[in-house]
This record gives sequence, structure tokens and C-alpha cells, in this order.
Amino acid sequence: MTETELTVRKLFHTLKPSEQQVASYFLQHCETIFYTPIATLAKESGASQGAWVRFCKAVGFDGLKSLKKQLFHELNSTTGEILPMQSVFTDVTAYHSVSEIIQAIRTDSAKAIEDTAAVLHPAAVEQAAHSIIEADSIKIFGVGASGIVAEDLYNKLLRVGMNVSFCRDSHIQITYAVNLQKNDAAVFFSNSGTTSEVMECFELARESGCTTIAVTGYNGSPLAERVDCYLPAASPEIYYRSGAMSSRIAQLIVVDILFTCIAGQNYEQFESRLERSQVSCGKHKITAPFK
Repeated sequence: MTETELTVRKLFHTLKPSEQQVASYFLQHCETIFYTPIATLAKESGASQGAWVRFCKAVGFDGLKSLKKQLFHELNSTTGEILPMQSVFTDVTAYHSVSEIIQAIRTDSAKAIEDTAAVLHPAAVEQAAHSIIEADSIKIFGVGASGIVAEDLYNKLLRVGMNVSFCRDSHIQITYAVNLQKNDAAVFFSNSGTTSEVMECFELARESGCTTIAVTGYNGSPLAERVDCYLPAASPEIYYRSGAMSSRIAQLIVVDILFTCIAGQNYEQFESRLERSQVSCGKHKITAPFK
């Protein structure tokens, strides 16, 4: 993914509706957009020429010409494989076959993984891992689909014996936040970075002076801008019909990377705990042959 595409995704939720319409079209046609005149772009995207100009300025360019020039340069200097046009994210729509659905979900999930790996900074992961290891206790926050990912991190940290807490109930999460201490760590999950329940807990966590870590979208959200340690999860979702499919995958990848980093920094200590939990849970597997 080019730097221009990442910038557009980061700023998407800060754009006006007409500019978001342009941004959506741009992200789905960025590999061929520099061949198309502005009048045609306006007609095909359903947005005015003025909206295109405003969009370009909103994402840091003087106009469409400078955006096209930069994008052309980035696409031609990319060392990785450029995805074909049929592989762009289209969100949930009226697909014609199950095969088409399989291909679309496969593409979106792969793109979420690749994009997240591209924007995730090793130093930030290491900082978050160190803060979690050194914390007296870890409290995890997230609701909805992000709550599913939050619980995954909770389960992983529990396996290695860390003092970690998570509950799906948002009122319990508020209780966690109120009782945070300076030497604790708070981990927040929100793809939008604007979820009211999560932001309420974040504000309470900040008051305690504890370390705050966020796994959130690459979108310049209030959570991303204000947290102590920001771990971006980039997904190709633009609209919300998909119900957080690729964004969930992106967040899960961040969790896997973060947990592996935590375990790697204390491998000798955590190895025996992982083995004991595996042996204990393994007793509940059915070993007799099925009839």
C-alpha cells in the first residue's frame, strides 16, 4: 500500500461527506486514477469536481495534479506486488456466487494483515510489551467486535499468569478504569477510536496516571492521538456494512504480535506457564476414537 493510500485511510473519518465519497472512489481505483481526467472522475464517483479538489487539499496536496504525480511515483517505486483491480475491498454487497464471496473475504483479510504489518512500528510494539510486563495489573477495554479481540488478549495474558482483567460488561469496565493505579497498564480496543464507552474508560484511565495503550484504526482518531502507546490496526473497511470483519482480523494480528513480543521478552519465565496451561487444558480433549 502506498503512503498516499495510508494517508487517505488515516484521515478518512475527518473528511466531509462529499470528500469521503471521493476518498472511497479513490481507494478503490487508485491504481488507474492518474489516467482519468477530473470531469470523468467526478461523473464516475458521483461527486463534484469541487469535491475532488477539496479532497486533494484535505489530504495534503495542492490539487489533483500533485496527488496524481505523487501516487504515480509511489506505485512505480513500490517493491511489493500491486493488487489487481478485482482485488480491492468492496464491503458487503450483493455477490453473484459463493466463490466470489470467498475470494472477496480472502482478499480483504489478507489486505488487512499486510497493511497492518506495514504501519505497525516495532518500537511501539516493544514499548507496549514492556509496559504490560512491568505493570502491577493490566486492565483491558473494548466493546462490540473490538471486545472479542480484547478478550483474546485477555485469554493470552491469563495463560502466562499475568494479573489481567477483562469483562464484556461496559459498566464493569468503567469500574476497572476508576480503580486503576499509576503502576497499572490499560489496553483499549476500538477500530474507530471514537467509541463512547471506550473513550469514557480512557479518560478515567488518564486521570490515574497509568500507562495507556490503544489498538485502533489508522485514522487519526482521538484515541490514537492521545494514548501513550498507539498500535495501529489498518483494515480496508471504509463503510460499516461488513460488521467489522477485516478490522477484527487486523486487530487480532496486532494482538498476536504483541503477545509474542511479551512472551519473547520473558520466554524462560513464560515457557513453563504455557506448557502447564497446555497440559491442564489438554486433559479435556477426547482421545478415544470416534464411532
